[in-house]
Amino acid sequence: QVQLVESGGGLVQAGGSLRLACEASRRAFSINAMGWYRQAPGKQRELVARITSGGTTTYADFVKGRFTISRDNAKNTVYLQMNSLKPEDTAVYYCNVAWTRGRDSWGQGTQVTVSS
Repeated sequence: QVQLVESGGGLVQAGGSLRLACEASRRAFSINAMGWYRQAPGKQRELVARITSGGTTTYADFVKGRFTISRDNAKNTVYLQMNSLKPEDTAVYYCNVAWTRGRDSWGQGTQVTVSS
């Protein structure tokens, strides 16, 4: 069974930075895309950023210019560098892997809290 191991969440002041990492323990099939979603209390889960196997990136408008997604294909790892963090970025961040076959895999979530 594939396991996604997330790390890097925590508490930071507004304007600060955090780097999230997510490693897929093994590959079920080829990876189509890897990404990060987030869910704040009382809100729906939303896409933050996504990167395809070819390196094409997609960002939500609310993080453009502040967050950068990258991946290390050899390590089956995706990163999210978050700069200029705002209190409204506070949420649980989930790693997602979209395989070329079958259902997506999700991480357990890592809490990011930005204080004002």
